[in-house]
Amino acid sequence: MVVGILKETFPDERRVALLPATVPQLTKAGIDVLVEAGAGIEAGLEDHAFEERGARIANARQEIFASADVLLQVRTLGANPEKGRQDLELLRSGQIVIGLSEPLTEVWAAQELAKRGITSFSMELIPRITRAQSMDVLSSMATIAGYKAVLLAANHLPKMFPMLMTAAGTLAPAKVFVVGVGVAGLQAIATARKLGAIVEAYDVRPAVKEQVMSLGAKFVELELDTSESEDAGGYAKELDEAFYRKQREMMHRVVAASDVVITTAAIPGKKAPILVTADMVESMAPGTVVVDIAAERGGNCELTKPGEIALVGGVTILGPLNIPTEIPYHASQMYAKNISTFLLHVVRDGAFTLDIEDEIISNTLVTHDGEIVNSRVRAILDRSASES
Repeated sequence: MVVGILKETFPDERRVALLPATVPQLTKAGIDVLVEAGAGIEAGLEDHAFEERGARIANARQEIFASADVLLQVRTLGANPEKGRQDLELLRSGQIVIGLSEPLTEVWAAQELAKRGITSFSMELIPRITRAQSMDVLSSMATIAGYKAVLLAANHLPKMFPMLMTAAGTLAPAKVFVVGVGVAGLQAIATARKLGAIVEAYDVRPAVKEQVMSLGAKFVELELDTSESEDAGGYAKELDEAFYRKQREMMHRVVAASDVVITTAAIPGKKAPILVTADMVESMAPGTVVVDIAAERGGNCELTKPGEIALVGGVTILGPLNIPTEIPYHASQMYAKNISTFLLHVVRDGAFTLDIEDEIISNTLVTHDGEIVNSRVRAILDRSASES
């Protein structure tokens, strides 16, 4: 079996789907690894590093498509809507594509792949179960995003994070408020605490209180009914607007007293809920900072401009997109571990196996044999058809 590693074509994407250190694990399993020339350069990985670990280098992108049985990417068609279309004609019926694909929002991409007879797996759909933890791409990339968000905030805040007692006087510590205590939020809390900030955090799931406190932060408790806040897969659920309205009213005081607000609340396949309103931003002091990790989903802050830095009444609002690519080496390292573990889960003795009874495979398989087979994606298609 030949596995092809493609150079990413999404604008400013610096990650690569596999690291040289991962290659021996695949070759030991009977897999021949073919890497497009320059695929790892943006992550600080030269071609010879892949060759030294047993991979072959292809000088032409077309060679990868012509030779590979399986294609590993960071961003496949759905997550790379413009440049990804250029690869469609290079795909062969029966090929397997594995990567991030935005399957719950970019359903058209799944339709295109199905038409061409491509078997595609979406890494976003890895179930949050114990045996799939080492494949959980969303958690890996959220770890990177939470860490980087704090560094972005520190870079824009006109204050230092730690309390310092100096001959020139005492410097008060920065106050950081983290909204959403998933993987990204926990990493943001840990990073802000290491920098010396006073940290408060809030999440609709009261069960995370102990995790927040274990990191040395204070959990902000709001008197709200949160019994329906989490789904069976461990992800936050979308709640009704009345809940979010009451939540925003109760958060106003904490936001106003903060130097930095970091928002991380995202619902898979949904627009991010507005948690920080324009009124809240107006109550913040000049020089304070909002970092909206959910900007790719529209943002948790009402004034966020995705991909831009906005200055509103002296408050800096950051709407960063694709944060993990800002730390390409370690983001690639974590992604490579996730995707290679998944690959070895579906490839046995050098051959592709498709066990639909396996929860990991059934959850992530989007297209196969010319059809969209994923139940969640099909439900979106059916709903769209009924509405039209």
